[in-house]
Amino acid sequence: MRNTNITNFRKNIFEFINQAIEYNDVINVNTKNGNAIIMSEDDYNGLMETLYLSSIPGMKEKLIDGLNTELNDCEEFEW
Repeated sequence: MRNTNITNFRKNIFEFINQAIEYNDVINVNTKNGNAIIMSEDDYNGLMETLYLSSIPGMKEKLIDGLNTELNDCEEFEW
């Protein structure tokens, strides 16, 4: 995570946004009224999906079970 103040962020906004998009960098922008976080849309969407899946009762355990399952024990599923 990179930290910067609002003045520096304004001067270099293109560079900071580019870092967030291309390198998945998270930027913490400090202001006198509080801080703001800049992140890529892909990172944001992934975070929201993780929060959603974590909110479903029993989903965390199912995901962990899936991660621990050997590939040979998996069944092929067609959509």
